[in-house]
Amino acid sequence: MMRLSAGTHTRLGSTWDGRGTNFALFSANAQSVELCLFDNQGRREIERIALPERTEDVWHGYLNDVSPGQLYGYRVHGPYAPDHGHRFNCHKLLIDPYAKRLAGRLVWSDAHFGYRTGSSREDLSFDRRDNARGMPKAVVIDETFNWGRRENRPNVAWADTIIYEAHVKGLTQTRDGVPPHLRGTFGALSCPAVVDHLKRLGVTTIELLPIHGFVDDRHLVEKKLSNYWGYNSIAFFAPEARYANNSALDSFRTAVARLHDAGIEVMLDVVYNHTAEGNHLGPTLSFRGIDNLSYYWLMPDKPRFYDDFTGTGNSLNLSHPRVLQMVMDSLRYWVEVCHVDGFRFDLASTLARGPNGFDRGGAFLTAVRQDPVLATVKLVAEPWDVGLGGYQVGAYPSQWSEWNDRYRSTLRRYWAGEGSLLGDLGRRMTGSSDLFNHDGRTPQASINHITVHDGFTLMDLFSYNEKHNEANGEDNRDGSNDNHSNNCGHEGPTDDEAIVALRRQLRKNQLACLFLAQGVPLLLAGDEAGNSQQGNNNAYCQDNEIGWVNWNGVGQDGDDLTDFIGKLTALRAHFPQLRSRQWVDGLKADGTYGVLWLTPQANEMEEADWNFPEGRFLSYVLGPKEQGEPPLFIVLNAAPEPIEFTLPKLPEYTKWSCVLDTTTPEANGSVASGTTANAPPRSVLAFSGAA
Repeated sequence: MMRLSAGTHTRLGSTWDGRGTNFALFSANAQSVELCLFDNQGRREIERIALPERTEDVWHGYLNDVSPGQLYGYRVHGPYAPDHGHRFNCHKLLIDPYAKRLAGRLVWSDAHFGYRTGSSREDLSFDRRDNARGMPKAVVIDETFNWGRRENRPNVAWADTIIYEAHVKGLTQTRDGVPPHLRGTFGALSCPAVVDHLKRLGVTTIELLPIHGFVDDRHLVEKKLSNYWGYNSIAFFAPEARYANNSALDSFRTAVARLHDAGIEVMLDVVYNHTAEGNHLGPTLSFRGIDNLSYYWLMPDKPRFYDDFTGTGNSLNLSHPRVLQMVMDSLRYWVEVCHVDGFRFDLASTLARGPNGFDRGGAFLTAVRQDPVLATVKLVAEPWDVGLGGYQVGAYPSQWSEWNDRYRSTLRRYWAGEGSLLGDLGRRMTGSSDLFNHDGRTPQASINHITVHDGFTLMDLFSYNEKHNEANGEDNRDGSNDNHSNNCGHEGPTDDEAIVALRRQLRKNQLACLFLAQGVPLLLAGDEAGNSQQGNNNAYCQDNEIGWVNWNGVGQDGDDLTDFIGKLTALRAHFPQLRSRQWVDGLKADGTYGVLWLTPQANEMEEADWNFPEGRFLSYVLGPKEQGEPPLFIVLNAAPEPIEFTLPKLPEYTKWSCVLDTTTPEANGSVASGTTANAPPRSVLAFSGAA
């Protein structure tokens, strides 16, 4: 039996079939491709094998003596002609784009660059040094995994979803109850201490910051920092090895299985918009050396340079069929092999770009729409990038939900004390129909959030007026300057009891609004515990106490809001109108209504009321969804003084029971309809109607 045969081009990557392994690599412009096999430590290249066949621009071959555990990489031969978009350099070992596992970490040196660093000709020069010793190696794997006889896929409806955004290491590194050997790993995610905490909060879905294989930028390593968040992908099929003590793939799948058993979904934040190879002066690690002209958006008139819609130096070109295929294959792999429940797409507008910019009918969105595997999972777009026409909030098709930064901006401004926002506030609290009510979309298209991984934490939002990113080593130039924060009279930590109490009150108000708003709430890990990043609003490189969640606030009266959030999620579950699948209407001729917007005197609001100068008070009733269910009356008072209001008189309801008051530990008591009451300064109130 021949050791090397043609194999097949139909499955890209390395595929072990129980007898041998098929290798297949796409490159439209290569002249030849060599498969490089390495010893078990990845230090010594033991063999180079030219792939014998080329079919439809896929180079392929089958080796009957290669089994799981084999380390490998590629060397791709072709022209080095940057002015024509080609950057082949056979002296550089390249990572298989379909690698399912990576062994070893990138050890930076000048050898990783396709050109001579320091040359006056920059990337027009050519480097002949071999970089293999410092490169991660792909590993042939056996994908089999025992999911058990019966898998408990939660399948949480969008309307019932509550998302918790977390970093694998940041969530678990300092968490009590997590065994020391598991901290910072996939295994920690399903520890009882973590699962019990998520259940206390009422979370249904954990969304993990990027876990695709990624590398640390050279400039960060030289500063003794790292690409902590992981938005620097180089392997779209391989779980990041730093999050596991042994097999990253099996560790991740075990965590998914156990979280599913607890009724918790797992979503992944995925970065298909760019890679870790940077701009024209970046390293040659994979795609650039395999087929630069196919994988990346290049400037049409100057293909030496990259069209950069992402701010990272390059942008993947998903309008190319093979690049699109890679992304779709990756998504299906994580669903079918790893059983994840959804994806949040970083800078999704780049994925949806065609030759003429963002395209709702373009290749990527069309491919996703017809894919039967992706039809079963949740899809969330970060609906912008940094390129021209990249801001596309509300523009995605009906299959998608979107991060709603308009909600974040409005609610931050409102609770920071800014007036004259009532109209915008009303729209954000009722699902943002002005953005998403088209093409059959529902309020669940809006992913509402106040804080996420980039930006201030909730504690810092009310502790700092200015960012404090000095630890990042960029002279505080990085990170957003547009935070709409309010330090409540003192920059940073303070012992002033009045300021501490005000900050706690404002945190509770933001959380209350998040869970009372129609749409899907997203909570940032650590906000329940009063976690601070010391004013750093761009902690992407802080794999330390700045970037990790500080759980010291748990159990502390002033900081721990875990039980408060648990009450909010229970309230949300109790009132179907907060989870409405339809857009709300005002008062109809038959007397029914979805929402009644009321003045403090309980009259229906008119144009002048919406435009009340510096208005900081909004109240409204959400009508019952079914006969016999109670209405919900919500009061939002951002004024620094109490405001008198009247409990509305509605047919069939003679009294109102207080179910939420953010100024008191326990809301209780009933008030007759038509009674006047005071909304405390800076407060959120909610009342349930009763007969």
